[in-house]
This record gives sequence, C-alpha cells and structure tokens, in this order.
Amino acid sequence: MTAASATATRLPRSEVGLVRLAAQRVHAPPGGAADVVRHLGAVQAQDLRAGATAVALRCGAADVSGVAAALAAGTVVRTWPMRGTLHLLAAEDVGWVLGLTAGRTVTATATRRRQLGLDEAFVERAREVAVGLLTGGRAARRADLHAAWTAAGLDVTGQRAPNLLQHLALTGTLVLGPPRGREQLVVLLQEWVPTGRRLTGEEALTEWARRYVAGHGPATAADFATWTKLPLTAARRAFAALRPEVEAVDVDGVEHLVHPSATAALAASRRALRAVHLLPGFDEFLLGYGDRSHVLAPEHVDAVCPGGNGIFRGTVVTAGQVVGTWVRERGTVAATPFTAFGAAVTAGVRRRAQTLPDGFLDEGPAPAAAAPRAPRSAQAPAPPTGGSQAAPL
Repeated sequence: MTAASATATRLPRSEVGLVRLAAQRVHAPPGGAADVVRHLGAVQAQDLRAGATAVALRCGAADVSGVAAALAAGTVVRTWPMRGTLHLLAAEDVGWVLGLTAGRTVTATATRRRQLGLDEAFVERAREVAVGLLTGGRAARRADLHAAWTAAGLDVTGQRAPNLLQHLALTGTLVLGPPRGREQLVVLLQEWVPTGRRLTGEEALTEWARRYVAGHGPATAADFATWTKLPLTAARRAFAALRPEVEAVDVDGVEHLVHPSATAALAASRRALRAVHLLPGFDEFLLGYGDRSHVLAPEHVDAVCPGGNGIFRGTVVTAGQVVGTWVRERGTVAATPFTAFGAAVTAGVRRRAQTLPDGFLDEGPAPAAAAPRAPRSAQAPAPPTGGSQAAPL
C-alpha cells in the first residue's frame, strides 16, 4: 500500500462507502445505459440479469429495457476483458481494453487449453469456422456456433466449447452482442464494433486507471490491480501518472485517489446517498475493489459470498455500509439483516423494492438488431489476434 502524503486530505473510513456510491452514480441524474457503463469502465456481468440491474438502477430506470436496447444497438457489449470474467463494456472501449488486459488471461488459461486438447491448429480452425458462419453481419446463438464447429469435424464437447468462445473473444474475433431471449448472440467483433478508440501501452494503462478512479474512487493502486489483474507495479505507475489530475485522500494512513466530481456529488446529495440502497449481486460496489473492508465488515463476508464460492448475493446498503443481503422472491424482495434492521432501514428496503429495476432481457419483443445486418466498412479496433499477447506492463 502507498502511504498517504502529508498533504493528502484525511477521509474518515466511515465516509469511503459514501464517496464510492457517489463515484459509481448510485444516486445521479438519469442517464443512458452506455453512459453508465462508460463511466464505470466495466460492469461485472457473469450474471447478466444482475449486471443489467446494476446498470439500470444507475440510470434511474424502472426496468432493464434500456440495457437491452444498448446491447441490441451495439453501444454496449459483453466480453471477458479482466479476471477471466464477463463484463459489460462500452463498445468503443473493447478493442484497446482487450489489448491492455487480455494477454494476461490468454497466458493464464494456456494450461487449461492444453488439458482440453485445444492446440493452436484446433483453435485457428475453430476461428475460421466462426468467421465463416458470422461474416456479413450475421449473429448466432451459442448452440448454432457449437453445431457449426461440430459439422466442421471439431470435437467441442464438455468444456471445450466455452473455453473456445472465451479464447476467441479474448483474441479479438468474437464478442457477445445483441440479446435474444435470455442469451446474447455471438457476433464478429470487427463487424459489430467497426470503430473504437485506439490506445496502447502507457497511454492505455493510464486511461484505464483514469476511468477506474472516476467510477470507483476512493481506491488504491492495489484495488486497481485486483480489478484488472494487471501487475501491481503497472497499477502504481498508472496511479502516479494520474495523481496530478485527481485528489489524493488519506484513509487510515493509506493513499487513495478519488475524482473531485465524486466528493462534490456527495456534498450535494449526502442525504440521498446515506439512504438505503439495494444493490444486485456482483455489483461493482463490492467487486470493484481488492479491499472491501471499508464497506463490508470481515465477519459478514460469508453472508454475502457463502463459503467464498464466488457467488455474491445482492446487498442492502445504508450510510455507505453493507448491512444485509436480499433476494427476489415471488416478485418481491426478501431482505436478511446481518444483525437487525432498524425501523428506518426496514422502511427503506420496502421503498427501494418498489423501484428496483426488474426484468430479464427477454421480457419484451426481441430486438431487431439481432437479425443479420450489413457489415460496416470502417476499420475495427485492434485488440490482440490469434495467440498474440499484449506487451508486458
């Protein structure tokens, strides 16, 4: 951890969660789904319903139709940019973010691919088949892609198919695009996202840290390294480069960076941010940090993620602290306190349950954008291709 400098403003530990809620726009003027995702940088979305709910509540929306529309329009996509986990990203960011982060995941999963018999020849043949199936603006269900691989003589039984899909996404060929029912169709990244920002090396690293601090601060370089799985040395370089643009605050003697807009938002909306909030499972309020102890007491971690199984429950948050969990039951919300809810929190849970964004992406007509569409001619982003990796950081 980086020790706070003598000039850093002291931020009480009890305030960290409130500033993070402000930075994450849990209470903010309504906006669009793509704007929310772009501001946060990435939104964990291995559970698509939870990820869509996380975005929708930050849009002030009553349901997830805006998220579905953004996916259908191609302004938001879902892929595996960090930690081997699915996230929602703004479409224009996917190429350069993969270029920054994907190489480490490609390396980390090499042993598993070898265990599954996915050698380079197998992977490249699968890539050729996928490109042949999807070229021309076409989209396919995962089952259709698997069937095409099988028809080409590729054995994609067991865990081969999901590992192939992830690898072809990490290496810049495929991305999860428009929704159809409760799944997303697979599309070619270069056709679905024909334009995007082009950042590389230190410029990309600093920009990703900039976005992270704006959407997650106060946070440390170690938090950023955990979020991205980039080396801690790289995270520290990025934070050092960013420090003149943001505020450095002292939390228990440790330097955290925060964007001035977050502290201003807290000052303007303190009462609303201190109120009760129902955040979905896997929300960035917890998953966005290596150290969650500022907002979740260690003795209650198991209630949120039982047995450390990686499945995070929805959380009840008040005054910037996680005080319980919640689940949807028969169209309503059932909340469980860590100790006991006071009358004000109980009433707040009831109010939030009435406005919690609800609905799977299939609740409504299938988006027209799921149909084949003509490829666009603009040059695509340039993430790593084939088995290549990003330059070491």
